[in-house]
Amino acid sequence: MIYKAKHNFFLYPFFQFYSVWKIKRNFHKVHISGEFRDRGLPVFLIANHISWWDGFWTVYLNRKLFKRKYFYFMMLEEELKKRMFLNKSGGYSVRKGSRSVIETIEYTAQLLNDKNNLVLIFPQGEINSIYTREIKFEKGLEHITGRSNGNFQMVFVVFLIDYFSEQKPSLYACLKEYDFHGSSLKTVESEYNIFYNNCISENLRKGTK
Repeated sequence: MIYKAKHNFFLYPFFQFYSVWKIKRNFHKVHISGEFRDRGLPVFLIANHISWWDGFWTVYLNRKLFKRKYFYFMMLEEELKKRMFLNKSGGYSVRKGSRSVIETIEYTAQLLNDKNNLVLIFPQGEINSIYTREIKFEKGLEHITGRSNGNFQMVFVVFLIDYFSEQKPSLYACLKEYDFHGSSLKTVESEYNIFYNNCISENLRKGTK
């Protein structure tokens, strides 16, 4: 049995407001690059996982760009249990190595059938260093796309932070819509890593200007 997400009438809007406020307070600027053509479909966000900030950053992206009514994000069950208020703000659980993984996959696929939803997953399944140059995907992603109706927009997002000459860091969110139809897990992984490294290279060039 998994912990399914809830959107509490008070906590969910507060979490949205708090996320934007916290980013404005702690970051010098937010740079969003890439194109997203909104077709009024559910959004499936595939992102790198570099810190506890990632969920806040995604809320910011949703409010500024995607504008979906409900934000959902997959969390390890042991981490969600420590912060159950996140369950009331769209967080739902996955427990690796258990039968409930199938339930989590099916639940995620169902969420991707509703045009009001933005669903975030971290395909590597754990926090990686910001200096990681290759992200290894776990198998769940392929099962999710296979069990859904496929009528959603998959978007790659790469989150990066840099200080350059500022006291506070700037957040760089690079995004790209990806046509996943007919693609294997290995293909999606490869395409994401190409995009990921291109974003890093582009950010490095900004630092030399």
